[in-house]
Amino acid sequence: MALQTSGAISLTNIATEFGGSAPHSLSEYYSAASGIPSSGAISIGNFHGATNALYTVATGGTVTTSGNYKIHKFTGSGTFSVSALGNAAGGTSSVEYLVIAGGAPGGCYQGGAGGGAGGMRTSYQLQGQGCAAAANAAISVTNYAVTIGAGGVFGSTYCPHPAFWYPGGNSSALGITSTGGGGGGGEVWAHRENGGNGGSGGGAYGTGGLGASCQGGNGQGGNWNGGGGGAGGNASGTSGGAGRTSSITGATVTYSRGGNGTGSTAGSANTGNGGSGTKGNGGSGIVVIRYQYQ
Repeated sequence: MALQTSGAISLTNIATEFGGSAPHSLSEYYSAASGIPSSGAISIGNFHGATNALYTVATGGTVTTSGNYKIHKFTGSGTFSVSALGNAAGGTSSVEYLVIAGGAPGGCYQGGAGGGAGGMRTSYQLQGQGCAAAANAAISVTNYAVTIGAGGVFGSTYCPHPAFWYPGGNSSALGITSTGGGGGGGEVWAHRENGGNGGSGGGAYGTGGLGASCQGGNGQGGNWNGGGGGAGGNASGTSGGAGRTSSITGATVTYSRGGNGTGSTAGSANTGNGGSGTKGNGGSGIVVIRYQYQ
């Protein structure tokens, strides 16, 4: 609760707001809040309207810091546990997030097309397919389940199978869900399989799969070895759709690239990348949560 903006303030009022150890003195509260000097002359009047900054306190995942921010990275399912909330003077009762779903595998054998990337939803930068960043996620003092979507695995040596049998897994946290990528289609014995719909759509010799709005692009349809869609846009020919970068972890990383129609490269773990044609498996997803902690 902020101190009054005018009138008399006592040292006791300041100590109640900012804490400290008795006996109190004004010099104990250098830099206690915005507008309070860090050294030299300090007066009671400096504290009109001052508020003690409180910051979010939480645990879960792998925790690192970057500048004034704390970052929780989940590469496997877990729990984000909030024990205290921030206020407007410091941290807030909301957090930035990045939720990447698992990518899908490519199709099989002749005409095998690239798998769609896992959907990308974020409040930190542009979302998948270039949509504007969403609002931060509101939090309260409670435990939040975090689910990391697995990369899709083709799982069979018999072709063809419908691409929608092999999607990437959904990832979720804080009430936000990103959709797993759609599987890449194949073509065997003149059977032209369609791509699966998903966070990004799978490529196909038949109809390319569709990506989810503001999560990812569409897969390339109508030709052999079509690419899978990516968070950065639609596939083009045999090339998978571009991914999208995020620096929420403190390092710039590209996530959710669509699988190329050619080759058999698997998507890397915790990227949400789609697998390449000829049954390259999709990459698993990731969740990152960030907030000011000092």
